Amino acid sequence: MSLDLRGVCLLLQVFDMPAALRFYRDLLGFDLVQAAPPRPDGHPDNYGWAWLRHGPTELMLNTLYDPSDPRPTAPDPTRTAAHADTALYIGAPDVDGVYRHLVDHGVEARPPADAPYGMRQLYVEDPDGFTICFQWPVQSGQ
Repeated sequence: MSLDLRGVCLLLQVFDMPAALRFYRDLLGFDLVQAAPPRPDGHPDNYGWAWLRHGPTELMLNTLYDPSDPRPTAPDPTRTAAHADTALYIGAPDVDGVYRHLVDHGVEARPPADAPYGMRQLYVEDPDGFTICFQWPVQSGQ
């Protein structure tokens, strides 16, 4: 039997939902598909959970702390160190255009480079320290 699978949607635990939404929705252009009700502090983006989509790419964000739990003032460095184990590889036909967009909006990034296996790649980190690689196959003649 062949299974009919239609994609994958990654769930990331985030420290600051409004900061994560500013990055993924406002900067990268993801659409907010659905979100859990806002937390009691009244901030319009302070959801406990959000589902985002950009074309065929889907992502869910979940806060680390329940509304009734006190949130520390800064992320736990032990926990964020483990984020090095997670990377999102997102297809982007114009990797150089993504680079210019991010830099123009204050994101620190090294210029894209061609990997030896034929992919043009740009690596950045999101507000929670997760690595994102925007990549596309290098066209012959480039």
